[in-house]
Amino acid sequence: MMMMVIAMLSMTMTFAENETAANLNNVEAYDMNINVKRLAKALDLNKDQKAMFQDVLDVFERELKLIGQLHKDDREAQLDRVLEWDLKNMHYVLDADQYRKYVMLLNITLQNRGLK
Repeated sequence: MMMMVIAMLSMTMTFAENETAANLNNVEAYDMNINVKRLAKALDLNKDQKAMFQDVLDVFERELKLIGQLHKDDREAQLDRVLEWDLKNMHYVLDADQYRKYVMLLNITLQNRGLK
C-alpha cells in the first residue's frame, strides 16, 4: 500500500511539474510537458496501449497549448471540450483501474495549475 502511495505521489509530481496556483489563466499553465514514459509506467501500460496513449496525449498537449493562446474568457469552454475529448479517448485506451488513476492524476494537475 505504501509503495502505491509513493508511486502516485511521484506521478503527481511528474504529471504536474512546477505548477502553482499563481499560473491561474496564464499561458504557461496550459503547457503541460507531460513525462509520458513515467506516466505510462505508473499506469502499467502494455505495449499496445503505449502507442495509443502517446498519440492521445500528443493531441491533448497541442490542444492545451492552443487554448492558452485564446482570450481568457474563451479558455474555459475550450478546456472543457478538450478534456471531454481526452477522457473519452483515454477511456478507450485504458482499462478501468488505469483510467481511474489517470483521471485522478489529471484532476490533481489541473487543480495545481489553477485550471479547474
